[in-house]
Amino acid sequence: MTLLDHDRDPAASTALVVRTLQPLVRAEARAEAPAAGADPADLEQSVWVRLLERPAAGPPADAARWVRDTVRAEARRGRRTVRRERPYAGTEPVAGPADCPERAALGAAERRALRSAMARLPGRCPRLLEALLDPGDPTYREIAGELGMSQGSLGPIRSRCLGCLRRMLAAEVVAPSVRG
Repeated sequence: MTLLDHDRDPAASTALVVRTLQPLVRAEARAEAPAAGADPADLEQSVWVRLLERPAAGPPADAARWVRDTVRAEARRGRRTVRRERPYAGTEPVAGPADCPERAALGAAERRALRSAMARLPGRCPRLLEALLDPGDPTYREIAGELGMSQGSLGPIRSRCLGCLRRMLAAEVVAPSVRG
């Protein structure tokens, strides 16, 4: 059986290819690793991954040349990566889980859903809640003046509006079902 007899028994031919090429891959990886600033085992693993990425093509016709070329290509890739990466200095702020794009997208979707539900509230509720959520953080006196209401009625109206909003959102959100 040669390295190119991979059609008859793929598992056996893969094992044969690995047994045949392993010493060469290991030697080439150990030779190239110091110049690339990489671990020889990492280079060796990259070569095996490249070989597994070509199942349709089968094993290379000139296996020794392919191994040498692939090890050198992976070493060059490793050198480029090392040049582009820079170690963390500790002075830069670390992005926490709250800073991840997924969480930001979910937060934006939740804020849109909340604003949409607030717009559907009855009476003065939408304007009152918008005023309360204003980023300028206005006082009750400023909100009352803006809405033409007495300052003492803001609390009870706000409470009724939030209760209505809570009921509205609870009806829209489906409770998770119990799996059995």
